Amino acid sequence: MNEEITVNEDGVEQIALRTYTQQAYLNYSMYVINDRALPSLGDGLKPVQRRIVYAMSELGLKASSKFKKSARTIGDVIGKFHPHGDSACYEAMVLMAQPFTYRYPLVDGQGNWGSQDDPKSFAAMRYTESRLQGYADVLLGELGQGTVDWKPNFDGTLDEPEMLPARLPNVLLNGGSGIAVGMATDIPPHNLREVAKACIHLLDSPKAKATDIFKIIKGPDYPTEAELITPKNEIQELYKTGRGSLKARATYEKENGEIIITALPFQVSGTKILEQIAAQMQKKKLPMVVDLRDESDHENPTRIVVVPKSNRVDMDSVMSHLFSTTDLEKNYRVNFNMIGIDKKPQVKDLVSLLKEWLQFRTETVKRRLQFRLDKILDRLHILDGLLVAYLNIDEVIKIVRTEDKPKPALVKKFKISERQADAILDLKLRQLAKLEEIKIKAEQKELNDERKGLETLLKSQARLKTFIKNEIKADAEKFGDDRKTPLVQRDEAKAFSETELISTEPVTIVLSERGWVRAAKGHEVDPTTLQYKSGDGYKLSARGKSSQLAIFVDSTGRAYSLAAHGLPSARGQGEPVSGKVNPPSGATFEGVLIGEDNQDVLLASDGGYGFVGKISDLISKNKSGKAVIRPPKGSQVLAAVSVADYKKNLIVAITNEGRMLMFPISELPRLAKGKGNKIISIPSARVAERIEFVVAMAVLSDKDTLTIHAGRRHHNLKPADLEHYQGERGRRGNKLPRGFQNVDRIDVLRKEEAE
Repeated sequence: MNEEITVNEDGVEQIALRTYTQQAYLNYSMYVINDRALPSLGDGLKPVQRRIVYAMSELGLKASSKFKKSARTIGDVIGKFHPHGDSACYEAMVLMAQPFTYRYPLVDGQGNWGSQDDPKSFAAMRYTESRLQGYADVLLGELGQGTVDWKPNFDGTLDEPEMLPARLPNVLLNGGSGIAVGMATDIPPHNLREVAKACIHLLDSPKAKATDIFKIIKGPDYPTEAELITPKNEIQELYKTGRGSLKARATYEKENGEIIITALPFQVSGTKILEQIAAQMQKKKLPMVVDLRDESDHENPTRIVVVPKSNRVDMDSVMSHLFSTTDLEKNYRVNFNMIGIDKKPQVKDLVSLLKEWLQFRTETVKRRLQFRLDKILDRLHILDGLLVAYLNIDEVIKIVRTEDKPKPALVKKFKISERQADAILDLKLRQLAKLEEIKIKAEQKELNDERKGLETLLKSQARLKTFIKNEIKADAEKFGDDRKTPLVQRDEAKAFSETELISTEPVTIVLSERGWVRAAKGHEVDPTTLQYKSGDGYKLSARGKSSQLAIFVDSTGRAYSLAAHGLPSARGQGEPVSGKVNPPSGATFEGVLIGEDNQDVLLASDGGYGFVGKISDLISKNKSGKAVIRPPKGSQVLAAVSVADYKKNLIVAITNEGRMLMFPISELPRLAKGKGNKIISIPSARVAERIEFVVAMAVLSDKDTLTIHAGRRHHNLKPADLEHYQGERGRRGNKLPRGFQNVDRIDVLRKEEAE
């Protein structure tokens, strides 16, 4: 909205605040986009970088020169071209000197210029010295040859180049990143030889497809030797759109049972990696690693040693976990956003970028050739005038000696231009020798030959392309190197699950009558001897491993899962299970199980119904549990019992009436949940009124002994004795001997235990 500027009575201009702020912010935005944050397509530099490189060239700091204090360079940069903070300007210069930051550094630094561990640990500019790298000649070599436009500096006292005449697409070679207003750029570095080859291919075949270029430029090439693991199709899609992301991963070797990390991803600090791995070790999240060392030195810039606990540890799995949980694997944003030839910011795809740069290069070469041609024509023009003078030397001397104004006389007499007349008048006496005439004719011939060559070159598109191509080849030969970043296809990194990180130790899960739980180390502990709270006592226990899940079954038939390693220690009195899960109101915990997922378990109610399930059927991540058993009306859930062998084991059920039935457990169905089938026959009316119900249930083999406890008395039933109670599933069963019909509990003595 553009309100007009008004003038008040005092002659002061007034403008709406909205209009002013919009205009001011827009101007600021355009400045940040065009003159600060985004690199130019032509030379791949931001203004501060361009000014640093130009100022160094003006100071004569070529690759063959002596080093000069960096403060001298920065002084010139901020004093002549870039009126900003010296620290920010110096930091930009430092980045251009760091071989781990720039793929092809522009500045050659002497002193402390930072390290990969801490790129900002560089010394102050008063201590360091610098000069340009040889590669900087790619940007500066043609600067004084009419190749680029110039503009006044900030105070109008000097001129500076708007762009440097780059002979290679530096915007791709060194990349760059920056945040402007409303846009950003993240261009990864690339290999010089690959990019040069792609440019040559496009010069030969301007209509080449993207797929042809992808065969040459396979992916970015970072300064570090870490692997680029982004799939080929994703990299190609990134090049087609100009946007995407890349993933780099550290490289490692196995040496004498140890893991040696030899290269880190771009811009990743080795110190930070050590801290991240050490933090996991301290928190016991990496139990399979016992030691960590940093053996990096000048010969091995990156050498981090990870020592596994034993030879049985899978090193590749450990590294996969570390890739997933540390900066050993890093993602990089990619956004080919830059200032184009038209001086407008735009995100460009790879092929468009290269084609546009070749337009820039072609125009630069044309300007350079035309500049040289103009110089030659000017010199030939002067040589023609000098030749006239030598052929008529006596008359020239006479005119100079006798005429008050010899210049117009010379012009009139010999029909030469004023520029030629000036050249004749500037001759020194010693140049009037006969030998000079021969030199002039030789120079004329040489220049005429060069002129013809330049004119032919400028008129022929084919010859011009070949000329540009040869120059690119020469630079690629001089400054190119092998790819540093290998392109590798790798599986996705996977962190260890919580159970994998837990050391597997035998544990005994103990449940009290009031529903308190604890985990005792080992299987030798006698849970009945543990201390319990007043009014509480031992109820159930289960033996398993610390890496497994403990399953609790409540009186409503719901099952709950808790990690065994997360349960309180048996040194204390434990914690209520209800504090860790959300059972229905009034529910009590009647069963505890622990084992492998495929472990068979008997799930039953005291109404005489049950089925065989697996522990995996009982696992639930929900705190509210999972409905598993549906007890008949009036009945209650019995403690779940482990089944060692579904095909061979027997089930024993005893009611409060003293009836006992035994049959093969395989006669019960396998179910994931439900009521189950009838185990022992009890009239439903008697179950509903709690007159008759199952008081004990056990699973045993045909060689085990069953001990029945009734008050203070107990009775051992050996395999031969048990045959009397064997029958078909769902029968009433036989009565136990008199005096043992009021059963409290039953124990199974395994054959191996008896022996």
